Amino acid sequence: MTQAIGLAAVTSFFAWGVVAASILLMDAIGSGNLRDQALRDQSNYEQRLNQLALERDTRAQETEAAQARFAEAMDRISEMQMQLLASEERRLELETGIDAIHDTIRRVTRERDEARTRLAEVTRTLEVETGSTRTAADRTRDNEEMLDYLLAAMDRASKHTHELGVDADQARNQARHLSLENELLKDRNHMIFSQLEEALDTVMAPLERVFRSAGVSPDQIRRLVRQGASSQTASLRPISVATSGSMVPSEDISRANAILNRMADINAYRQGIDRLPVARPVNAGAVRQTSGFGMRRHPLTGRSTMHNGLDWAGPRGTAIRASADGVVKKAGRQGGYGNLVIIEHEFGIETYYAHLNSIDVRPGQRVSRGQKIGGMGTTGASTGVHLHYEVRVNGRAVNPITYIRAGQHVF
Repeated sequence: MTQAIGLAAVTSFFAWGVVAASILLMDAIGSGNLRDQALRDQSNYEQRLNQLALERDTRAQETEAAQARFAEAMDRISEMQMQLLASEERRLELETGIDAIHDTIRRVTRERDEARTRLAEVTRTLEVETGSTRTAADRTRDNEEMLDYLLAAMDRASKHTHELGVDADQARNQARHLSLENELLKDRNHMIFSQLEEALDTVMAPLERVFRSAGVSPDQIRRLVRQGASSQTASLRPISVATSGSMVPSEDISRANAILNRMADINAYRQGIDRLPVARPVNAGAVRQTSGFGMRRHPLTGRSTMHNGLDWAGPRGTAIRASADGVVKKAGRQGGYGNLVIIEHEFGIETYYAHLNSIDVRPGQRVSRGQKIGGMGTTGASTGVHLHYEVRVNGRAVNPITYIRAGQHVF
């Protein structure tokens, strides 16, 4: 019996040793796999950030190219405007020349009629004159010379009148030709402006949908971005053409200025997108979402309460990154939030990162989108390792998923 008991004890000891060694070995293998997976996820997330930055630079280059094409188009429009003004001046000069020709014709006709009247008076005077020392032959010769002179003058006046009429017809034809060219130029300008306006509508509509889906007014974006800009791009400044007299600003110039204003709006939207918290604070492949925004049953109290953010669960120490450029407002412990980082962004927006295991930033520090600010943990009122993420606009909590979806539309 003693031997059996001893044998059983030795066997139990060896069995316990084998089981314990197996458990320790499996735990070591599992921990190594989790670390490798975390490293791979981190590498994938950084590659994705680099790809997003490259795509953003590409969009910026495309925008600059579009602005260059637009500037070229505006140069062409300015050249067309100069041609149109030149043609208008030529038309005015031709109208002035036609008026002068008509005045000359009237003057020559009046002189011809006066010459005929004088000839008739001279003829009557010679017929009734009796006390003259001149002979009839002398008077006849004088009358013939006068008639020859008057006939030659009338012939010259007739030729000059004919030439003036031909010049007037040519001037009228040229004026009609210039008017036709003016109409064609207006039609061509209308086509160019219409294409530019349609292209701007195609670009602006998606950007405005992004801001509305994020709960930010496009008018607010334009106003705040322009207030913060030190100077306006020279190519986007309104066109100003000095006018005089009764001339009114050209319709083409008004349309061009409207297009320039919309181009300035697109530039403001592009800058505004860069300032919104539209990036995910965690790598989607390394975590899972456990709670959404809205009413839910509290995991600790069991009561129905408002959940002001999103929760993602993942391994302890998972990298937490800033969702947009900003300044760290708080970096420390705060009640149920545990270790908390608050980042101030533009447009009155703040983002909260709670329950962190570690904090890598300090208050007053400026951070960039994608910069690591801490590691995921379970500090504060928490039931497990996770990140509690909030977005607040002017102190009011809003659904962060609207910003994340807006970022998916842009990036």
